[in-house]
Amino acid sequence: MTEIPPSANLFAPLSRTSTDEDITVLLTTPNVRIERIVSTGQASPPGFWYDQNEAEWVVLLTGGAGLRFDGETQVRALKPGDYLHIPAHARHRVEWTHASEPTVWLAVHIR
Repeated sequence: MTEIPPSANLFAPLSRTSTDEDITVLLTTPNVRIERIVSTGQASPPGFWYDQNEAEWVVLLTGGAGLRFDGETQVRALKPGDYLHIPAHARHRVEWTHASEPTVWLAVHIR
């Protein structure tokens, strides 16, 4: 018989203040990795761009964030419920996340 893992909650426990984002891997398979990311005021360092080898689908569950893609002049302001697909090697950066409340992301990385 296959052992069924226990259920869990995406919102517990949430870090309220931290110098680093809290990244929890929720599921890993050969083709997919699902993470919960909790940001509390973090942003990409100046001049830093993510350039990932895998595609990523992300949804913002709580809080708020500003995301910008290389070549775009405007920051995309994300609010709860907003989602987007980030193709592999689409250079992007996090311009800001709320410092006063946790910003919870659900990220699905596709290999």
